[in-house]
Amino acid sequence: QVQLVESGGGLVQAGGSLTLSCAASGIIVSDGAMGWYRQRPGKQRELVATITSGGVPNYADSVKGRFTISRDSGKNTVLLQMNSLKPEDTAVYYCTARIGWSTYWGQGTQVTVSS
Repeated sequence: QVQLVESGGGLVQAGGSLTLSCAASGIIVSDGAMGWYRQRPGKQRELVATITSGGVPNYADSVKGRFTISRDSGKNTVLLQMNSLKPEDTAVYYCTARIGWSTYWGQGTQVTVSS
C-alpha cells in the first residue's frame, strides 16, 4: 500500500521560509517522478515542482528561484524548501508520486503566509 505523508506546513510571515517533507512508504522515491502541487483558495490545483527519477527538477515560473525540490533517498523522502515566501503562496500543498502508470497523492499540508 502506497502512502505519502506530508509535514512541515504552518504559518509564516512574508519573506520567511518553510521546508515541507513528504515521507513515502510502499514506493521508492527515486523509482519515479515525485512532485509537489498546491491548491490556493478558490483556485485549481497547480504544479509547484517535480523531480524526475534521474534527479532533474522542474519548477513553476511562480516559484523559480525561491523553492527547491530534493530527495533524501536514505529517508525515502521528498523535500520542498520554500524561501522568500509570499502571501500568494498560501495554499494546501500536496505531495505526488508517479510510478509507472500509477499516480499517488498525499493528504496535503496547509501553508499560510501572512503579510
